[in-house]
Amino acid sequence: MSTVGFNAEPGVAAVCRAVFRAVFRGLLLAALAQAAWAAEPAKIAGLWMTTDFPAMAVRAGETATVKVKLQNTELAPQRVSLGVSGVPQGWKATLLGGGVPVAAAMPGTNESVALQLRLEVPAKAQKGSQRLVLSAKGGDRSAELPIDIIIGQSLPPRLTLKSKLPSQRGSARTSFEFPFTVHNESDRDALVKLSAQAPQGFQASFSENFGSQEIGSIPIEAGQSKELKFKVQPADTTAAGEYPLVVSAAADGAQASAPMSVQITGAPKLRISTEDGRLSGEAEAGKATPLNAIVENTGTAPAAEVTLSSSPPGDGKIEIEPRVIPALAPGQKLPVQAIVTPSAKAIAGDYMATLRAASGSESASADFRISVTTSTLWGVAGVAIIAIALLLSVGAVARFGRR
Repeated sequence: MSTVGFNAEPGVAAVCRAVFRAVFRGLLLAALAQAAWAAEPAKIAGLWMTTDFPAMAVRAGETATVKVKLQNTELAPQRVSLGVSGVPQGWKATLLGGGVPVAAAMPGTNESVALQLRLEVPAKAQKGSQRLVLSAKGGDRSAELPIDIIIGQSLPPRLTLKSKLPSQRGSARTSFEFPFTVHNESDRDALVKLSAQAPQGFQASFSENFGSQEIGSIPIEAGQSKELKFKVQPADTTAAGEYPLVVSAAADGAQASAPMSVQITGAPKLRISTEDGRLSGEAEAGKATPLNAIVENTGTAPAAEVTLSSSPPGDGKIEIEPRVIPALAPGQKLPVQAIVTPSAKAIAGDYMATLRAASGSESASADFRISVTTSTLWGVAGVAIIAIALLLSVGAVARFGRR
């Protein structure tokens, strides 16, 4: 019996230990579940009305707009009735949705509807604060949004203008674009007029930053900004140098401006012409005839390595002397001679010959009308051949006619 008792005691201890471990695991799991449940954020369901600015100043005699958002959180889509209470006598309050008056809205689940409260404040409104309450009711859910309107506090008109690239550099052919921002720092919307001071011969225009339509003014809401663009195109003949510019914005007595500038580096511009300006000449078929022309640099920078080339009339050929002009200063003219040789088989008539000049990316061309004539010797020979042919024909008729 003593042996049996000795063997049972360890078995009981093992069972106790297993039970203890199971109870401990259960308590630990319960504690972890409780902690996870406590850490999980509670889900909120219902209707909500929000605005960025629940208290705002409005001038007597003016109209103000309050942007409101109606939010549906975790609810099925439903019709929500809208209303405004607490409107003082003589005031007019209108709820707008999509730009038209509305009395109800239907936001989708976890979606919002944008609304606007438009307030028309009479000119005789007394100074002080007025509280209006916006309400939304749908089924068993509702929401309210109090808005305080303060009469008598307003900001003076003020504009700021900032340029992002106030100084740029390029040639006279460069189209410069200056992005800038106009900010309306007053408490009411403004129609901002734009203007610029530029040197004579410069073409200036304004457009929105991501648009191409030219504008002279633009509306900017109170407290908002507009990204705009100022375009400047110098005249082709603008000399190298730095040119100041001034961009201005004005509205309701407020004005802002910013200085800008462009630095013109100068660029060559080639031109081919003749002394008398006539682009025409005469040449005899198969015979070399000189054609005198002028290459001119009308730009504001030297043209280097000016290469001359041509397209001959018909199947003829043109040789140009010189073929290369090492340098051509601004305003400088140099004569060139093109030896035009029409094809010996060319038929009399007008042909087109083209002369070209190129220096780097700059090039110019001119078309010359060449009147090609044939040799008088060939004309006499032709007349003689025709006469002989006629005599042979007459003789043949006379001889064979008698038979």
